[in-house]
Amino acid sequence: MSGFPEVRVKPEYAEIQKWARDFATREVLPLAEKIDRSDEYPLELARKMGEYGLLGITIPQEYGGLGLDMTGAVIVGEELTKASLSAGFIMGVQNGLAGSVLALFGSDEQKSRFLPRLVKGEIICSYGLTEPGAGSDAAGISTRATKDGDSYVVNGSKIFITQGAVADLLVFFARTGTPEDGAAGITAFVVEKGTPGFRVGQRLEVMGARGTATAELVFEDCRIPASAMIGHAGDGFLIAMTILSKSRIGAAAASIGVAEAALDQAISYAKKRNIFDRPLAKYEAIRFMIADMATRTEAAKLLTYHAATVHDSGQEFMKEAAMAKYFASETAVWVAERAIQIHGGYGVSKTLPLERYLRDAKILDIVEGTSEVQRWILSRELLDGQ
Repeated sequence: MSGFPEVRVKPEYAEIQKWARDFATREVLPLAEKIDRSDEYPLELARKMGEYGLLGITIPQEYGGLGLDMTGAVIVGEELTKASLSAGFIMGVQNGLAGSVLALFGSDEQKSRFLPRLVKGEIICSYGLTEPGAGSDAAGISTRATKDGDSYVVNGSKIFITQGAVADLLVFFARTGTPEDGAAGITAFVVEKGTPGFRVGQRLEVMGARGTATAELVFEDCRIPASAMIGHAGDGFLIAMTILSKSRIGAAAASIGVAEAALDQAISYAKKRNIFDRPLAKYEAIRFMIADMATRTEAAKLLTYHAATVHDSGQEFMKEAAMAKYFASETAVWVAERAIQIHGGYGVSKTLPLERYLRDAKILDIVEGTSEVQRWILSRELLDGQ
């Protein structure tokens, strides 16, 4: 291991860390390469994660979740993604995206109907916001839900939806107002697999976080009941942004996990590899590179845990989440690149997981808002609100 200290905030967090690490080491790590190479969704692993409690870590206990705070979620996410970002994504979508929307904004009927099965992994869920023409500009979605009596008729499509190809349930966002309404015209809904007019479109192969069944989802005159609405008409954009701010802390935690995994590999290799009759670790260039990698990873970790702490205190945390997400994800890319450099030819081969770490890190640089989006949020918070 890279020598990072155990979590020191509260004693119970150390127990959570060990609990998550034991599962990641025993159940996830042995499957990580297979998941990445096959790009097949690990349904059996997802079910095990549900049985173990990993799919509902922040979901209230009354619905079968563990009811942990954001700091606890960061600890678990970091440990899982050290073993496999794909496993971290499964937890993140079930708990942090779809599960959080339902837990925070769903009706009592929606919560009691879906959350216990979501937490156990009995149903696989996905979260549909991104569209072919609306990624960073979430307010620009064009999928439309038109009121028709006691129903809504939905037309449009979603793209790059994690778990979309295997999902039993989709939390999604559609426009119920006019285009001129902008963000105020967006509403959140839930739709179940098998609903007429709702189907999986193209399955999408992505460079990182493979095996997470990323897909296009298509609505063609899909009729859903008015009771499928989450919250109230026009609340959708607020719901989406609330969840995205939370999920950015999760993405930062995942970035830390990837960076730590790459750093561990680099330290181990530098100690074992001899060149010109000396261990690689004795060369100043390598020593300084590893020192920089460790420092940036620790800085990303501190930013992420700070964002989680601010969240858990009940304060506004958008700035802290954006800062942690962009710095941690860019750090993961930077650390993975240098770990490859230290390994030389072995680093670019598929015999080691380093190239997977780099691909996974780059995915984290994009999801939950690109680094450019995070910098825009930060500049707005720092300059326009003064």
